Amino acid sequence: MSPRGVAIPDLRGRLFDAAERVLAEGGPAALTSRAVTTEAGCAKGVLHTHFEGLDAFVAELVLDRFARTARQARELSGRAGDGTVAGNLTALADGLLGSLHPAVIAVAATRSGAAERFRAAQEAGAPGLATIERDVTGYLEAERKRGRLPDGTDTEAVALAFTGTLHHILMASWSGPAARADRVRRLVAVLVGDR
Repeated sequence: MSPRGVAIPDLRGRLFDAAERVLAEGGPAALTSRAVTTEAGCAKGVLHTHFEGLDAFVAELVLDRFARTARQARELSGRAGDGTVAGNLTALADGLLGSLHPAVIAVAATRSGAAERFRAAQEAGAPGLATIERDVTGYLEAERKRGRLPDGTDTEAVALAFTGTLHHILMASWSGPAARADRVRRLVAVLVGDR
């Protein structure tokens, strides 16, 4: 337990990681501010000191995880021409699916206050699936211009199918990492082949 009044390095990250562990072990019903702070080794009130309640905390957790993946998607265009298109898309999908445990998505969707805060942040421009879709479109267009995708490739439709399916996997798949990885591999193969 951290001593009272002593700054905790990367407190947000520590609390977010703790919340994911609590959710992974006990599901959405196990998520309480006390469970999170206990798991993080922090004082009981620290979550409410830094967030406007549990709903705000959950919304910030999801926004943080989407921001990580959005950074990966933004960097994707710089990788055009490197590796394979399939490999680059698979790595991005793995990053998104690995950054959000299905229980985190479930609790964010079922807590109306968290869902409203997340939606408001998205409307205000916070990165999310729409941002990722846009960046994937840009990446695919760069690959098409390099000749690594056929000239007639509808890059917007491929990006929509890619991010839409990832959204579905996030929202509806409680299967383990191996099953999710297999679904991603099959999706990418249908969308871009083995390029």
